Amino acid sequence: MENFKIGIISDWLGLPFRESMEKCAQLGADGVQLYAVEGEMAPENMTPALIAEKRDIIHSNGLVVSALCGDLGGHGFTRREENPAKIERSKRIVDLALEMGARVVTTHIGVVPAEHNDTYFVLQDACNQLAEYAEQNGARFAIETGPEPAERLRAFLDSLSSRGVAVNLDPANLVMVTDDDPVKAVYTLRDYIVHTHAKDGLMLKKTDPQVIYDFFAEGGIGDLRMEEYFKEVPLGQGKVDFDGYLKALNDIGYKGFLTIEREVGADPAADIALAVNFLRSHPQF
Repeated sequence: MENFKIGIISDWLGLPFRESMEKCAQLGADGVQLYAVEGEMAPENMTPALIAEKRDIIHSNGLVVSALCGDLGGHGFTRREENPAKIERSKRIVDLALEMGARVVTTHIGVVPAEHNDTYFVLQDACNQLAEYAEQNGARFAIETGPEPAERLRAFLDSLSSRGVAVNLDPANLVMVTDDDPVKAVYTLRDYIVHTHAKDGLMLKKTDPQVIYDFFAEGGIGDLRMEEYFKEVPLGQGKVDFDGYLKALNDIGYKGFLTIEREVGADPAADIALAVNFLRSHPQF
């Protein structure tokens, strides 16, 4: 009996929805994670008929929705003036997730500061509002790891008023950007992990994670070249210790999804197929 379920972020296949679900099933996935921030999948565009149609396509391929991706981009929830609109939009994504049969919405909230400064308290206030709404509806907002070390994220989560905000553990982000140990992070964040990504990568040059996430938030800054700092690679070809990572997930009793994310590469479908085989052939799986 398998310890984990395999998910695929289907958007990276670059296929129309029906063909994408068929491909995910063909690749051996148990579920899919879907982006729900723009286009047809945005909450304002998903009519009851369209929701029913997509659920039918997903289920007819033997799949479930592991999570929706509700990352609204920019600086996350670190800008007080932007937060009312972002919080309301995030709530609508939770509503959509529940209608699609999922209870997890993954997101980036911005970099949690080391100091308890104004930005920290702005983030805390926004996450308390998100946590309250999610918990009331039986859902979870899952912060993706990477912008800050796991210990700092754990302390921030402990400061919130409810468990409605949790963790989507992405081991590659910790390796590529934060230079943190994903195995240790599993144990540190064990009480909050509700979803994980299966991704691998390399850190090429160390820098302040704030610089990296500001680059993405602002669509590029100066002459910074991301390819000089980190590289995402197929599973097993980077610095993520998957032996230790999967063992740690087993140790804490995690039985949920390992959702494969492949954002780059000339043939994402081929890399995803390799990732499925890599995971299923692993002794810890």
